[in-house]
Amino acid sequence: MTTTRILVLCTGNSARSQMGEGLFRAEGGAGYAVFSAGTRPSRVRPEAIEVMREIGIDVSAHRSKSVDEFGGQSFDFVVTVCDSARDNCPVFPGAAKRIHWSLEDPAAIEGTEEERIAAFRRIRDQLRERVRAFVREQART
Repeated sequence: MTTTRILVLCTGNSARSQMGEGLFRAEGGAGYAVFSAGTRPSRVRPEAIEVMREIGIDVSAHRSKSVDEFGGQSFDFVVTVCDSARDNCPVFPGAAKRIHWSLEDPAAIEGTEEERIAAFRRIRDQLRERVRAFVREQART
C-alpha cells in the first residue's frame, strides 16, 4: 500500500490548515501521511481545537509550524486553504499536485464568542466536505 503525502498550507497554521490536517488524517486513515504548516506560523487557535473535538478529532497536541520545516520533502499534494498561502507557497520537489481551496479565515471573525465559534464550525464543515470528496476521488483512482 502506498502512502499519499499531503501538506495543508495556510498563512498562520492556526485554524484552517490545522483543521484540514486533522480531517485528512481522520478521513484518509492509514493511507495518508498528513502535515500542516504556515507561511507565517503563529499558534493553534483554541476555537479550532474546540470545534474539531466536537466531531471527535483531537488536534490539541498540534503545534503551528513553518512551511520551512518541510523544505526538501516531497508531497503528492499541497493543499492551500487561503489565498495568501497559495500566492506565497514554495515549490516542493517531486510531482506534488497543488490544490487550492479558498476559505474564509475564521480567526478574523469578530463578534461574540458564539459568533466566532459558529465561524469556526462553518469553515470546519466546508473543509470536511472537501476532504471527504477528495478522499472519495482518490479511492477511485
